[in-house]
Amino acid sequence: MSRFNVKKVAVLGAGVMGAQIAAHLVNCKVPVILFDLPAREGAKNGIVTRAVEGLKKLKPSPLGVAEDAALIRQANYEEHMELLRDCDLIIEAIAERMDWKLDLYKKIAPFVAPHAIVASNTSGLSITKLSEVLPEEIKPRFCGIHFFNPPRYMLLVELIDTPTTESHILDKLEAFVTSSLGKGVVRAKDTPNFIANRVGVAGMLATMKEVQNYGLSFDVVDDLTGKKFGRASSGTFRTADVVGLDTMAHVIKTLQDTLNLEADPFYASFATPEVLKTLLEMGHLGQKAKAGFFKKVGRDVMRFDLASKTYLPASEKADEVYTRMLKKPAAERLQLLRNSEGAQGQFLWAILRNAFHYAAVHLADVADNARDVDFCMRWGFGMKQGPFELWQEAGWLAVANMVKQDIDAGKALCKAPLPDWVFQGPVADAGGVHTPQGSWNPTTGQFVPVRKLPVYARQHFPESVLGAQAPTAAKAGTTLLEDDAIRLWTLDDEVVIASIKTKMHAIGPDVIEGLLKGLALAEEKYMGLVIWSNDEVFSAGADLQAMLPTFMTGGVKAIAQAEYEMQQAMLKLRYANVPVVSAVRGLALGGGCELAAYTARRVAAMESYIGLVEVGVGLVPGGGGLAYIARRAAENAAHSTGKDLLPFLTEGFTAAAMAKVGTSAHESRKLGYLLDADVIVPHKDELLFVALNEAKAMFDSGYRAPLKRQFPVAGRSGLATIQGSLVNMRDGGFISAYDYFIGCQIAWVVCGGDVDAGSLVDEDYLMTLERQAFGTLLGNPKTQERIMGMMQNGKPVRN
Repeated sequence: MSRFNVKKVAVLGAGVMGAQIAAHLVNCKVPVILFDLPAREGAKNGIVTRAVEGLKKLKPSPLGVAEDAALIRQANYEEHMELLRDCDLIIEAIAERMDWKLDLYKKIAPFVAPHAIVASNTSGLSITKLSEVLPEEIKPRFCGIHFFNPPRYMLLVELIDTPTTESHILDKLEAFVTSSLGKGVVRAKDTPNFIANRVGVAGMLATMKEVQNYGLSFDVVDDLTGKKFGRASSGTFRTADVVGLDTMAHVIKTLQDTLNLEADPFYASFATPEVLKTLLEMGHLGQKAKAGFFKKVGRDVMRFDLASKTYLPASEKADEVYTRMLKKPAAERLQLLRNSEGAQGQFLWAILRNAFHYAAVHLADVADNARDVDFCMRWGFGMKQGPFELWQEAGWLAVANMVKQDIDAGKALCKAPLPDWVFQGPVADAGGVHTPQGSWNPTTGQFVPVRKLPVYARQHFPESVLGAQAPTAAKAGTTLLEDDAIRLWTLDDEVVIASIKTKMHAIGPDVIEGLLKGLALAEEKYMGLVIWSNDEVFSAGADLQAMLPTFMTGGVKAIAQAEYEMQQAMLKLRYANVPVVSAVRGLALGGGCELAAYTARRVAAMESYIGLVEVGVGLVPGGGGLAYIARRAAENAAHSTGKDLLPFLTEGFTAAAMAKVGTSAHESRKLGYLLDADVIVPHKDELLFVALNEAKAMFDSGYRAPLKRQFPVAGRSGLATIQGSLVNMRDGGFISAYDYFIGCQIAWVVCGGDVDAGSLVDEDYLMTLERQAFGTLLGNPKTQERIMGMMQNGKPVRN
């Protein structure tokens, strides 16, 4: 695959979006220069410096590792314009003012390299109008690139061309944004607010209008329109707070300024809601101002009350009857909501009807096809399904007739009829807009297939839409062995893939048995074994529910045997004759972290959360995690000129004792759960492709497992030092007495027990200590209390 070679990127504008786009580029190891105006006082780069420092304080963090903020090169337009000549991509992300953007383009034009792509991160201004001020030689390389906030976490990026943009430029940029930045790209038309903000913000405005109609409070609405509704867990108003109420107001103003009733029959619904006006006047801009529709007072969440212009406790929840309705199959769910008598049910049907109505009326205006609309709403607004997917799942013509009846009865936002293609022709015949042939394009009257670019060959199972009947990982390839716990299969007859099937991919005896069978198959006639599953959980750890009956019937002795078998399985993976690769995506906690640690190589999606968390249930890592920490400390110390092992052990001990979880693959590497040789993949859907290639490359290069060897441990002197620190933490009130006891158990294992400092041990010896510590804690009532609390409430018990 040929690739757009981006050696350096310039981001123009160090505001909220510009700084966070720069941070994400750093996360993806792309060199970046962040520009802004020269400061009026002090150092000329002062504006950029403050923005970069601010990145370290934001939650959720825009940086994979906070220290990487230092990798963002700082510049200003007065002193550093020459730096633009070395940039292959220039992303403009200044304030949403057409005149300011045009003025900046005039200034940078003489410094743009002949091959560089210039792109505007506007959220809705006309890309064509922005291009008009550019020299003729730059126009073919100019386009829109719309990241969603926050750029690190939001999957969607919209690319928008102009009549003069060369198609191969957009192809290059799409490949870079997809593979190097890990984003889902949608090509949008150059219409006001493009696709996601046009449809999404219109939906939010319609929701606010219906909130007024039905007299519901913001906390009830967010409870109704959050996860249980198939949308972002933040609901409607918390999402607005996260996006920023000033940003939302600007997007609304763009709709108001660029549209009218003739262009958009829903235009009357685009008035700025009174509550939004009030909050803006008060300077309550949402999360960044610590007050918006909601604000936090201590530990309490408060909601804004328009009548009193004060904040009240946000404690109201949706009626349980609607929670039950929302669990029904799509067709039944929509029918129940439409026929419900309560305000909450009528409200939910109203916002769904409005979404279907608006998306259908405007599909031809804003997008090339219905798939792009659904992807935009999923990737940009956190919806489980886009409007067309839900409509199709619930029964295309049945829902269309319900919407039509409401339009005819004057219940909809406007009188615009649904397009003819909804009721007759290919869409009606197919039962919806998504088919195996492609998704509906009302302009051409055809079902359009997914764009075929070389970059997408790296995605074996890309996200798809309902109705497309795309191949799924669960049925793909050739199955070698499958049961309720695991599927062993191969895509290419060269590498065995092990996909864990248990809930949260919990590791129990059946999973261990399956992994060992997969390893045996791989060693017999394949090039390697890849452990991968197509969801956001690699493994959440050992199966506690499966462990408890064993403990109740056989006690600690029975658990020790099960633990021994798990440890031995880990060692078999580590010392296998073929490479074993963990493809980590999402959660890899406890036993999942240990499983990854004992493979030959880890390929991790950037948004991977890895850690040993057993302390949360009053246990120590029991699948070789502590042996791994001790061994890695010895290996790291061996490459140092120092003689003291303890400094290399402290970080691993602290991570396990404090149940630290890496909040990105980069932070997990810093904690020692990923190594320098491991691969971090920006795009989650490329994970399997990279992992399979890693396994094959390792095999082809003559892979041999490491030889078993002894290594030194910190011994009783290291143990005494760590215990001294734990005493101080306990006596200072930072940890409980039982946390101290658990910490001592961890220290005992990682230091090698009661032996001299520097004593040589092996993994089997340390794993024996692990089992002893694990059994000691499991038999303690306080640990049992923590386990039961976690299983019942999903939260750690502090005792």
